[in-house]
Amino acid sequence: MTEKKQTKMELLIQFIKFGIVGVTNTVVSYVINVATLFLLGHAHIFQRWDYIIANTVAFILSVLWSFYWNNKLVFNMEGTSWKELLQALIKMYLSYAFTGIILSNVLSYLWIDVLHISKYIAPLINSIIGVPINFVLNKFWAFQGK
Repeated sequence: MTEKKQTKMELLIQFIKFGIVGVTNTVVSYVINVATLFLLGHAHIFQRWDYIIANTVAFILSVLWSFYWNNKLVFNMEGTSWKELLQALIKMYLSYAFTGIILSNVLSYLWIDVLHISKYIAPLINSIIGVPINFVLNKFWAFQGK
């Protein structure tokens, strides 16, 4: 099956939709991150690395959110089998693992421990860096299909 080549306008609209999903994903991820920091702070556990745990929990849950909405609104894989959807989800987790876990935690360490930026601001800075990278990885790999 050959895929129709997108016009520049279609690609721009797709990127804008991806951006809208990205904004909602950022909000969801941030809320989960702050809630996790709050819970760990009140439990007085893992305080030294609480932001790493919060990043990880936010990553796991927000990727599910992002996958659902990117599939429905941006890359539409309607009519694909469960196997293909699962493969796309796995690819999405792998592509987001770079920005959502590796890059995010390295940058968080830099922002928080080196530059002394608030651990509540660091995830927002990380999102600005990660969204364009995620678009490229999702467009050309995770949602590529067969």
